[in-house]
Amino acid sequence: MGKIIGIIALKGGVGKTSCTANLGAALAMQYNKKVLIIDTNFNAANLGFHVGLFEPKTTIHDVLLGKAEITDAIYEYQPNLHIIPAAVTPLLIRNPYKLKQKIASLKKHYDVILLDSSPSLNNEILSTMIASDELYVVASPDYPTLSTTLRAVSIAKAKKVPIKGIILNKVRGKKFELSTADVEETAQVPVIGVIPDDVKMLEALAYTKAIHEHAPRTNAAIELNKIAGSIIGENYEDPRLWKRFLEKFKGKNDARGFLTPEGVKRNP
Repeated sequence: MGKIIGIIALKGGVGKTSCTANLGAALAMQYNKKVLIIDTNFNAANLGFHVGLFEPKTTIHDVLLGKAEITDAIYEYQPNLHIIPAAVTPLLIRNPYKLKQKIASLKKHYDVILLDSSPSLNNEILSTMIASDELYVVASPDYPTLSTTLRAVSIAKAKKVPIKGIILNKVRGKKFELSTADVEETAQVPVIGVIPDDVKMLEALAYTKAIHEHAPRTNAAIELNKIAGSIIGENYEDPRLWKRFLEKFKGKNDARGFLTPEGVKRNP
């Protein structure tokens, strides 16, 4: 049986959908897992755009409205990476909580199912939480996003769905950014990965490709590989020799350092 993982955020613009699409690609391409990504942002769907699926005939909306079977809404991007898109023109879903029941049978066919949730506190994100076995929060290293992250953590705990980690995205390595220690200490949730703000991510989106296809040697792609490994409990050996050197020899004195674009802490 596979597991269902909700990728959530309570603030738009942090790159939640990009993380979902690229983590799905990393799991499929780097770790050879059978992966399904599902757009559960019912009112502002765009996960399909990341894989070049602009006008899908059948969507998760059709499934939730009882107009189609769940298998009819699955599209293949690559042999190991499939997607269930949502309708670009929103259709009213009166009971999004049907999501859990509709996708439950798919766990027999996939190693990992990733849900790209709504970024708003509404029934949509709650339906994603309830349908998930575990959750990961995407955030950026700033105070407004940290505030919404705390809210997401609180709601998930109330729903008794474990939050396994925080993914810091769009990190620029500036002194004014929050450090991993700041985020972890405040949220009481571990930061499992730091993705640098990289224009190659935007290029990949423009070409409707995963970063692993467009620019696999970039720091962003490597960090996504590490995060994907962490999610499934597999070790990833960083191909960057200097990064392994720093990881081996960095001391306790940089525990509260700032984040560099490569995700390595450094002191001010």
